[in-house]
Amino acid sequence: MSVINANTRFNSKLTSQCQNCSLSALCLPIALADEDVNRLDQIIERKRPLKKGELLFRQGQEFDSVFAVRTGTLKTFNITNTGEEQITGFYCPSELLGLSGIDNNTYPVSAKALETTTVCEIPFAHLEQLTAQIPSLKHQIFRLMSRKICDDQQMMVLLGKKNADEKVASFLMNLSHRFKKRGYSATSFRLSMSRSEIGNYLGLAVETVSRVMTRFQKNGLIDVDGKEITIVDLPEMEKLVGVVEECGKIEHA
Repeated sequence: MSVINANTRFNSKLTSQCQNCSLSALCLPIALADEDVNRLDQIIERKRPLKKGELLFRQGQEFDSVFAVRTGTLKTFNITNTGEEQITGFYCPSELLGLSGIDNNTYPVSAKALETTTVCEIPFAHLEQLTAQIPSLKHQIFRLMSRKICDDQQMMVLLGKKNADEKVASFLMNLSHRFKKRGYSATSFRLSMSRSEIGNYLGLAVETVSRVMTRFQKNGLIDVDGKEITIVDLPEMEKLVGVVEECGKIEHA
C-alpha cells in the first residue's frame, strides 16, 4: 500500500530515503529488513523545509501525524488562558514530536521552527497499520515514546532545582546529553533558542538567564560566542547540576 502522492514524490527529491539517512540508527530498528524499510519509506512524507518561525502544527488542530526532526530545531508551546505563550519543550534531530495528540485526537500544543528545519511526516493511521505488520517497528515506536517520557521526567527533576544557576546548568547539560547521544559534540553546540525562550521554559526572567550565562563564562564554566556555547569545565557543570543524567537512572551525585 502506497500513500505517496505527487507532492510526496516531489518532496522525496529534497531529502534522502531512510536507508541513506544519517539518523536512521536512532529512528529505525537496527534489525528492520530492507523490504520493511522500503514499506516504511512509502508512508513517510518528507516535507518542504520549515522557515524560522513557521508552524508545523497548531494547538487544537486535529491530530493526524507524528513527525521526526531531520535537521534544525523546533519548540512546542501552548497558549494559556491569559493569552501568554508557555514553552513546553525543544526538539532536536532524530527526536519525535506530535505523539501527545494521540490521546484526544488533537494536538495540545503548537510546534514552531526555531531555524530552518526539515521533518519527516508519518501519517499515524498508516503507521498503526504498518506497526501491526512489523513487530520490530512497533517495538521501536514504543522505545521512542519511552525515551520521550524518560527525558521529560529527567527535566522535571532537573528543573525542580531552586536557584537559577542550577536551572540553567541543568538545561545546558540536558542539551549536552542529547547531542552526545546523537553523535554530536557534548561540549560545543549552538543554542537555536533565544535567551527569552530559555527563560520562558525554565520559569526565569530573560535578564536572569543572561546574568547566569555571563557568570558561568566569568567563572570559566562555559564560553559564549553569540549562540555558540562551549562547556569548558564539564565536571564542574555536572557537579552544579548534582545528578547523573542517564535514562532510568536519575541518581543524586
